Amino acid sequence: MKKQLIFILLLVPGIIVLVAMCSLSGARPEEQVDLKAKYAFKDFESAKKCRTCHPGFYEQWTQSMMSQAYTHHWDEIEYFDLAVPHAKAKPELADPVDGCNGCHAPLAFMSGPFPPPRPSEKSMANESVSCEVCHLVQKAQTDPPYNFSYYIQPGMTKYSSRKEHVESPAHKIQTTDFFRTTEFCGNCHNEKNPFGIWVKSTQLEWKEGPYADEGVRCQDCHMPRGGYQYALMGKAYKDARLHLFHGAHDPGKVRGTIELRIQPDIREAEPGETVVFTVALFNQKTGHKFPTGSVEDRIAWLQVEATDSKGKVWHINVDKKGFEGEEYTISGDYLAYQDMAVPLGQPDFKGLQRDGIPSGNRIFRMPYFDPEGRMTIMQWNTAKLGVDYRIGPRETIVENFTFRLPFDIAPGELKVRAVLNYQLLVKPVADYLKVPADESEIKFVNDHSTSIKVLP
Repeated sequence: MKKQLIFILLLVPGIIVLVAMCSLSGARPEEQVDLKAKYAFKDFESAKKCRTCHPGFYEQWTQSMMSQAYTHHWDEIEYFDLAVPHAKAKPELADPVDGCNGCHAPLAFMSGPFPPPRPSEKSMANESVSCEVCHLVQKAQTDPPYNFSYYIQPGMTKYSSRKEHVESPAHKIQTTDFFRTTEFCGNCHNEKNPFGIWVKSTQLEWKEGPYADEGVRCQDCHMPRGGYQYALMGKAYKDARLHLFHGAHDPGKVRGTIELRIQPDIREAEPGETVVFTVALFNQKTGHKFPTGSVEDRIAWLQVEATDSKGKVWHINVDKKGFEGEEYTISGDYLAYQDMAVPLGQPDFKGLQRDGIPSGNRIFRMPYFDPEGRMTIMQWNTAKLGVDYRIGPRETIVENFTFRLPFDIAPGELKVRAVLNYQLLVKPVADYLKVPADESEIKFVNDHSTSIKVLP
């Protein structure tokens, strides 16, 4: 059976960090062109050369995860410390590991060697997802697009979405409607792994949501329109597509994604009485689920705390709903990720703390399980998906927190605050693999407060 490569790039709130492997489940269609090692580095231009005429877009790109898809610290650690050693231990994963670069370092994937040099060696793999990568894409070779299904042919013709005729002294420009589609993004933001599991599905989530029917596309949020000059020798446009690509790694993009409101069922209570606090979470910002992208790594969690008039704080646990798989959506003291033992070369590896946050909080996540039924962050080793308890576009999820007022609670105003936090990578994994702290730092999403009166 022909192996199918499938590593992808994770960028939108979806979204970035290492990506998955190749599919062993079936062959690519006969008409699909295999781009692995088809070209040479010299066939492509560097992003710095594009900067000569497009300095503004270049600087926007350098601040985005597109420019760091290969060099970003977590991507490097996941690829070289987990994926590459896993392939050495299991040779059938050699092609999948090569395939990581199909979306993290496409120029390296299309030219070799495999694996590419580490980022410290400053090879052209460090171009990550560069100007050439996107502006040479002509189409998707699969329907739906997934697993770096783009078709690229290097040359002097660059592709664009602007319909009016424009000319460049440096290259030819050809307009293509494909740049206006979400399938363009789906080439790398959808991924099916060797077990046939959709381990990345950001574009598919969008397609199933309300924004697809309204024609609001990925580009409208991650490449918003604004007054800007495309090139130094060209004119400014009122509706230029800014090359921001801001997503899950941008705190400003994450903040406010979900709206919160909390209220009690009664406004006055005595010690020993029970009060139920209800929190409504509304996804008013993303066109896909939250979190999305590398959801095997990511969690958002709701924490509710009460503070009495003397400053004493109580943590309130979320009420259980009783759905299948709910245990993976409530934080606790559990071990997971034992399948890292193979790439780490540690047969006695017992696993790491699953959540790394205070117990009793509601977690919005989708757990991934390895062939032995253990929770994993290695999407290429994912044989099954757990309950999908994420917040869909324009979806509202309601959670209850029941609190029996302690007898030693101080009378007066009891303030209750609900906070939604977000992490790109669960902290126990980040700490163990020595991932720089910014990958597991707590990102604030939103909060809301209410109060009741505690009677003497």
